[in-house]
Amino acid sequence: MKGVYIFLADGFEVSEALTTVNMLRRGGVNVKTVSIYDDRIVTSSNRIPVVADMAFGEFRASTSFGPCLPTDVMIFPGGMPGSANLAAFPKLMDIMQEHYANGGTVAAICAAPSVVLSLLPDLDGKKMTCYDGFEEALMAKGAEYVKEGVVTDGNVITGRGPGWAVEFGLTILAHIKGQEMADKVKAGLML
Repeated sequence: MKGVYIFLADGFEVSEALTTVNMLRRGGVNVKTVSIYDDRIVTSSNRIPVVADMAFGEFRASTSFGPCLPTDVMIFPGGMPGSANLAAFPKLMDIMQEHYANGGTVAAICAAPSVVLSLLPDLDGKKMTCYDGFEEALMAKGAEYVKEGVVTDGNVITGRGPGWAVEFGLTILAHIKGQEMADKVKAGLML
């Protein structure tokens, strides 16, 4: 899968999704929000309706699949039942597994590292974080749980929870466009 996409399912954590999009777009990344449904409207865990850039069918029709670069990123915000809804969508999970196997990067925050990324076949030894209380599924897949705000291990980026959304977005930005760009965005935010 070529490009940078963040996937939204009903029940997603709005701050994790939109803060990540905001950090990436401030840094010049053409990230697209994708509803996993047939229409573009997705409702957050706090009942905030959000209009995605594209519905899932539009994503499938307009995206190039195949070999990936590490700068091709699939992003999964947390929130419940949003993370569970993402994980329960087989077409998306198949794309994620193929994307990861082909060298693409996956990024998830809050419950999503445990609920979504734990469906990847090979997490042995990967350092990962997630929302407190969700670490068991990661460890069961062989990942090394690290209780930090944001953790990067190769082509896997994970964030702990909503309070880390800015840092999560900036870490993905640094992964795609370099630390200098992430530092520039951070300075613009007066952080």
